[in-house]
Amino acid sequence: MTESRLLDALRLRKVFGLYPTGVAVLAALVDGVPEGIAVSSFTSVSLDPPLVSVCIAHSSSTWPRLGSASRIGLSVLSADQEQAGRQLASKEGDRFAGLAWSETPEGAVFLDGAGAWLNLEVEQEVPAGDHDIVLLRVHDLGSEFDTHEPLVFHASQFRRLAC
Repeated sequence: MTESRLLDALRLRKVFGLYPTGVAVLAALVDGVPEGIAVSSFTSVSLDPPLVSVCIAHSSSTWPRLGSASRIGLSVLSADQEQAGRQLASKEGDRFAGLAWSETPEGAVFLDGAGAWLNLEVEQEVPAGDHDIVLLRVHDLGSEFDTHEPLVFHASQFRRLAC
C-alpha cells in the first residue's frame, strides 16, 4: 500500500470496525441520576498500578458529566445484553429505561447480568486526535463469565461468539 492513498473517515471506520471487540458500559450516578455510555475501546493497561483505558470522542455530550463522577462502574456486557448495548449507545432518550442496575456507595453503576464489572476512578486523560484516552484506576472487580458469554461488536454489528 502506498502513502499516496488517501485515508478518509469512512474507510478508517470500516477497517477499524473489522477488529472484533467486547462491549462495555461506563456508568455512574451524577446528581442522583444514572449516566452512562457504551464503549468498545476498553482495554487493560497495567497490573501495577491496576489501570484500564477507554477512548472517548471529543463530541461526547455524556462524558463531561460522567467523567466528573468520583467512581465509575464499567460493565462488560454479556451476549444476552445486546438491547442494553444499543440503548446505552443511543444519543437520545433515557438510556437506563427498563434496565436493571445497581450502585456502589461511591456512585459507580453496574448493569445487572453483565459478565464482568470494574469499579474505577479517572486517573488521567490524554488527548489523542478527535478522542481522549482515559486511563482509569481499578479499585475492585468481579466476573460472571463462567455463566455469561460476552457480547462482541464487529463490522458495526453486535454478535455472539461461536463455540
